[in-house]
Amino acid sequence: MQHNFVEMFTSTTTSILTEETIHKFQNEGAVVLRGIFSPYWIQTVQKGIKKNLQNPSKYAQWLKTSESSGVYFNDYCNWKRISEFTEYIEKSPAAEIAARLTQSKEVRFFHEHVLEKSPGTEKQTPWHQDQPYYPINGSQVCSIWMPVDSIPFESSLQLISGSHKWNRWFKPRMFATLEDYDVTGESQNYESLNVDEMSKYPVLQWAVEPGDCVVFHMLTVHGAAGNTSMSNHRRVLATRWLGDDVYLNNRPWQVSPPLEAVFSEPSNPSLEELPLAWTEGD
Repeated sequence: MQHNFVEMFTSTTTSILTEETIHKFQNEGAVVLRGIFSPYWIQTVQKGIKKNLQNPSKYAQWLKTSESSGVYFNDYCNWKRISEFTEYIEKSPAAEIAARLTQSKEVRFFHEHVLEKSPGTEKQTPWHQDQPYYPINGSQVCSIWMPVDSIPFESSLQLISGSHKWNRWFKPRMFATLEDYDVTGESQNYESLNVDEMSKYPVLQWAVEPGDCVVFHMLTVHGAAGNTSMSNHRRVLATRWLGDDVYLNNRPWQVSPPLEAVFSEPSNPSLEELPLAWTEGD
C-alpha cells in the first residue's frame, strides 16, 4: 500500500528542531518535541508493539512488584523481524532528529526497545544512564523515547537536567532487582548510582501525547514511575542512535543488549554493520 508524503510527515523537522531546541538538548541533555510524528507513524509503531507483545523474543522481561500489580514488559532487538519497526527506522523522522540534535553528519541505528506498562503497574524504571549498558563510547549519541499512548506527567519519563555533563559513568542497574550489574573486569572508572543524591538535582519531565517524543543523551540520568492509570496502557518505543564520534569499547560486565543480539559476529563487532540511517544531504 502506498502512502503519500502528507500521511508520513506532519511537518519538516527543521521547523521543530530550531537552534534553540538543539542548544537545549546539548546543554540540558533532554528535550521534548511536540507533534513531530504524524498519525501514520503512531499507527505504524502501535502495530509493531502489538506484534512484539504477541511474539516476544528470548530477551523479553515481564516485571511486577506483586501479584495484583500490572506488568512492566520490555523487549529489544526485534526490528529485523517486525516490519513496522524496520520502516520506522528507515523512513520516519527519527534518524534526522538524532542527526540534528547530536550535530552529526551521519547517524547509525543501534537498537530499539519496547517498554509497556499495563494499567496499575507499580514497577518503576530505576534511575540509570543508557550508555554504560552499551559497548559504545562517544558524545554524539541519543535515545528517542516515542509514546503511542497519552502519558500524564506523573507517569512520564524523568530526566536529571545536565547530568550528561557530569563526567560520571554509573554502573548499569538490573531493572528487576535494582542491583548493579556484576562486574567482571576493571571498573574504577564507574560508580554505583546513589539514588538519594539524585533528589538534589533539577528534573525535566513532561506529559506527552502520541506524536510527541522525548530525546535525551545516553549519559543523561533518567527513570520513571509506574503507570498510575487503572485503565490506560503506557506503550513506548525507545530507539538508540549513534553519531559521528562514536566508537566501540569494552565494558567490565555483560553488555545489554548482548553483542549477539546486535552484531552478526559478536567476537568481532563492527559499527559498519549497523544500519546507516541518515547522512548529511538526505
